Amino acid sequence: MLKDNLNHVLLYVARLTLPMKVEHSLEIRVRYNETDGQGRVHHAQYLNYFERGRVELLRSLGHSYRDFEASGLMLVVSEMNVRYLGAAEFDDLLRVTTSVLRTRGVRIEHAYEIVKPAAGLLASERGTPESATDQPIVKATSVIACVDRTGKVQRLPKYMRIPTA
Repeated sequence: MLKDNLNHVLLYVARLTLPMKVEHSLEIRVRYNETDGQGRVHHAQYLNYFERGRVELLRSLGHSYRDFEASGLMLVVSEMNVRYLGAAEFDDLLRVTTSVLRTRGVRIEHAYEIVKPAAGLLASERGTPESATDQPIVKATSVIACVDRTGKVQRLPKYMRIPTA
């Protein structure tokens, strides 16, 4: 009994202190209103996809961005770097992967990758792992800062301070 309790405590401490990879993928379909006059996703629309990715990443960790804001805090973009590698068009299926690179005090650094899965099928539809033939569309990084309603910088809540690899 004592040995089992000790093992549970050690596993809990390891989860709190060891670096971990925090990542979430979101499958989306491009809507008509997200495209430009050339029929391609407008370059600014990718910023909305990144935000959706961040919100769903937080949800996958058991937290709601709505509840976060209700606590009086907000996350604001302080830096965004985007590399456009390909084009997506109306009705394309895309996979948006959002990763936490690191958290520091008041900031979270994210990486994003948007790909068009091979043959237009998402992994969940083709029953196979992601493929090297997926077409890269966008890669990006961001720095997000935590502020209160007055705009004053605040430390990230403990549940957002994630030790990363």
